[in-house]
Order: sequence, then structure tokens, then C-alpha cells
Amino acid sequence: MSAETRQDDPTQAVHAAWRADGARLVGALTRMTRDVELAADLAQDALVAALEQWPTTGVPDNPTAWLMTTAKRRGIDHFRRADNLRRKLAELEGSSRGEEAQMPDLDSQVDHIDDDVLRLIFLSCHPSLTPESRAALTLRLVGGLSTNEIARAFLTSEATMGQRISRAKKTLSSSHAEFELPTGPERAARLDDVMAVIYLIFNEGYTATAGDGWTRPDLAAEATRLARMLAMLAPDEPEVLGLQALLELQGSRISARIDEHGAPVLLDDQDRTRWDQLMIRRGLAALDRAESLAASGTPIGTYFLQASIAAQHALAPRAEDTDWHRIARLYDVLADAAPGPVVEVNRAVAHARAFGPEAGLAVLAGVDAAALGDSPLVPSVRGDLLERSGLHQQASEAFTDAAVLTRNEAERAVLRRRAAVNLERT
Repeated sequence: MSAETRQDDPTQAVHAAWRADGARLVGALTRMTRDVELAADLAQDALVAALEQWPTTGVPDNPTAWLMTTAKRRGIDHFRRADNLRRKLAELEGSSRGEEAQMPDLDSQVDHIDDDVLRLIFLSCHPSLTPESRAALTLRLVGGLSTNEIARAFLTSEATMGQRISRAKKTLSSSHAEFELPTGPERAARLDDVMAVIYLIFNEGYTATAGDGWTRPDLAAEATRLARMLAMLAPDEPEVLGLQALLELQGSRISARIDEHGAPVLLDDQDRTRWDQLMIRRGLAALDRAESLAASGTPIGTYFLQASIAAQHALAPRAEDTDWHRIARLYDVLADAAPGPVVEVNRAVAHARAFGPEAGLAVLAGVDAAALGDSPLVPSVRGDLLERSGLHQQASEAFTDAAVLTRNEAERAVLRRRAAVNLERT
């Protein structure tokens, strides 16, 4: 961000700093205060202070360091008012001397396991919380999603989700949950929840549920970074490696998923020379490692299977070279291992490409669309399969239905355009 941009738009600078380092800020504050609820409040207070002050004083050279310093000062003020003044004040001031000197380096990559963000994820997946609260809290603290976005992901109201997140923070504080990476059986028990949360964050980045943009690359990149760290933490877990492989392979397409105007580009139309080859190599290497472990008898799971599907796309130089028969077989296995409406919709697409649109429509007919709430997934896929069948009037109606349901403006524009094209063909 240039100095001119920072000066002209301080509000944008505040939000950019928060998007880039909000999770690390909350993680570092949690480590210092040992209280995730207080850490989140201090981080928010610093954010509000920046919104109030930067338009007048200008954007500092290191916005994240400014936010951290401000949050720490407010933390010190908080503990001065508390009964445990001496112990907590010594802890916070002692950490400040070491941490503030490191703050200019927050923008650098942190590849080692002892990362505050990863600690924060394991803390958010504490067994004292329900599975829904674990995912919601991590998406809020680590992913930086708004309460409304998280509510959309869980098909609930914003007010309900806000209460759930607030209760989760209070539960962690009252249970005195340790801000340390768990070990042994406790780590294994939390792995599934941690992987699920990372995958949810990635999915929101890969295809945003709401807003103007088709993707949120910052969220997808952060989820991929966390998956890499988790694979370092558990290098002999095929599912962890499968998750890394899946995110690397799917994430390699991010830049090709929109055109120069920001409009969505569907998979068949993407310029595959824009796919990130380094991420593809990383993904295939992680998948190979997982396959080696599976060959020795270690169980595999759904992330491994999804990564195997993503690998088929990555290995095809052109869209027409894709082995859809193999993808359809993999989706059949995945449907047996983890049945659900989303898997069935994707299985319908695979069967349509492998065996013809009528085969896909037959699979789609068995999907319980009500289980997906107001998601546009089923009508949008139905529209695609009807279009491939030459049933343009019905395809136009399906795309129109999907356009009404979506809350993503870029997706709505694509669906409306496809509806209009099919209407013209009737």
C-alpha cells in the first residue's frame, strides 16, 4: 500500500491491516493475557481507535504494530484496574518489551509450528465448546469473517450467531482454557475440528457466500497457510496431508477464477496457464505422501478423496482432457464415506460429464434441496445440466431461481446472464 493510498483512505488502511493480521493480533494478545474474550475486545478497541485517529493523524508506517501497541496499552489499563495487578502487569509489560521489537516483522511468513494463529485455532476448538461454536468462533477470530457471513454458513440468523460467538468466548474464559498447542490424545481429538474449521475458512475464500467479489483470496491463502502448518504438526496423518493437498490444488486456481473485470470464470473456461504451478506441485506431493501412508494401512478420509478429485483437474492440461470417469468413481466412493447433499450435487455434475446430462439429472433428482436451505447450489447445477440437455426454457428458469437465492453479486450476474442466454435459445 503506497503512502498516498494510506493518506487518502485511512479507513481502507485500517481494514487492510485487520484483514492481513487480525488473527495474529488476537492470537498474540491471547498469549499475553491468557483470555481470548479479553484479547478479542482489546483488538476491537484498537481497531476503533485507529478508525477514529488515523483520518486525523495519518496512517502509521506499520499499521499492525500501531494496532498491537494500542491494544497492549489498553490491556495494561485493564489490568491496572484489576485485583491481580502485579502479576498480570508484569506479564504483559514483559511480553511487550520482546514483542514490540518484533512487530515490524509481522508481515513476514511464519512457517514454524509455534504460531499464534495455529494456537488460536486449537484454543477455539477446545472441547468445552460445542462443534458449532468451535467453528463459528474460529471463523470469527481467525478467519476474520463477519457475524453475518458465519450465520450464512450455518444457515442461521445473525443475532443467533452473535450470541453463539459471545457465549463461546465467555466459556473459554471461564474454563481457563490453556493457550498452548495440545499434545498426545488431546491433539488427536481436536484434529478433526481444526481441519473442519480450516476447510470452512478456505471455502469462504474460494467462493464467497456474499458480497461483491466472487472470491476472497486473503481467506483462501490464510487457510492454506494454516493447513501447511498443520501438516508440519501431524506429518503422519493422511487426512491432514489430504487437507493440505486439497487446499493447495483448489487454491492454485484462485487467480484464474475471475477475469480482468472481476467477473467469475467457470472451470471449463479458465486459462490453465494462470494456475499456480508451485501450489499444484505442493498439493500433489502432499497427496503422494498421504497415499504412501494409506498403503501402509493408515486410514484415509474425505479430505484425501476430495484432494484425489482435485488432482484430476490439476493433471489435465486442457478441460477436455479431464478424466471425468475417474472423478465420477471417486465421487461414488466419497458419497459412501460421507453422504450429504453437497457431495450428491457434485456427484451429479461428475456423472453428467462422464455419462451424459441425463445421468447427472438422475443423481440430482435424489438430492434433498431443503437440507441446503436457501443455497443456490441445486438450481444452478440443475440449470447447467438442463442446458447441456438442450432444455433451454427449463434451464433459464432454474438459473433464474438460483439468481434469486444467491447473496453474492458476482454469482448473481453470472446466473442472470446464463438465464438470459438460455431464454434466447428457446
